[in-house]
Amino acid sequence: MPAAFLGHGSPMNALERNRFTDAWRAFGAAVPRPRAILMVSAHWYVNATAVTAMRRPRTIHDFYGFPKPLFDVQYPAPGLPELAEEVSDTVRPDLVGADLDSWGLDHGTWSVLVHAFPAADIPVVQLSINAQKPPDYHLRLGARLAALRERGVLLMASGNVVHNLRAIDWRNPDGAFDWNERFEAAAREVMLDRPSDAARLMTYPDYAIAAPTPEHFLPLLYIAGFAAATAQRSDVLVEGPAFGSLSMTSYTVGQPCPEPNAALKGAAPLDATLPPDGSNA
Repeated sequence: MPAAFLGHGSPMNALERNRFTDAWRAFGAAVPRPRAILMVSAHWYVNATAVTAMRRPRTIHDFYGFPKPLFDVQYPAPGLPELAEEVSDTVRPDLVGADLDSWGLDHGTWSVLVHAFPAADIPVVQLSINAQKPPDYHLRLGARLAALRERGVLLMASGNVVHNLRAIDWRNPDGAFDWNERFEAAAREVMLDRPSDAARLMTYPDYAIAAPTPEHFLPLLYIAGFAAATAQRSDVLVEGPAFGSLSMTSYTVGQPCPEPNAALKGAAPLDATLPPDGSNA
């Protein structure tokens, strides 16, 4: 079973059709049907490592300032409590708690899964990102989770390689600032050629401006860890500079990249009422 990192960008991508959503849909159609999906989302960034363990995870609308149709979106995928136990066993001696009722599926998860697996009939479990842990911890956890591929579990991560909402240029929907281009190129080189070094990207000169807060970047380390542990090839599913200061680039590991509709260009429009600190996008 392969793995994938999807750059989710604006929640509005859940309602839009563009080259990114087409790429996600093509990936979902091409990948072998998994027994379950284990998702690492940028939007469950807490001071603990936990995994959802409820049978019916709720759809969380963890944002504000967007149109009502976005709040109407539901992704009623079942959970899989036994997978929570498998995750805990797989990553020992690291500890993973079972979340029975506090979280669910946030928009980092469902905004991409509504395209990749629109039927919502595959069980989905979310893994939190522990804000107290260093970069190497997340890389190591991804490597340990790679063992679940033999049990039919698709490891996915949702974030953005570059995510600086304060620097957005609304006039440049398909462009990138020079620092965005440099960091994006560095990340691509590492992911394709030496994923075991991915944590070192956080020491690069452009990292501080590319990721003023780490939660959108850290999901990439889980997929890099998977790639390093399995020695499977990483590929770019879709490239994605957007609004100067974002990257929607997505990667697959161990899965040949399908050809989405290349005629569609551009990211979904971002809402001008996004919070300036980027905490809900």
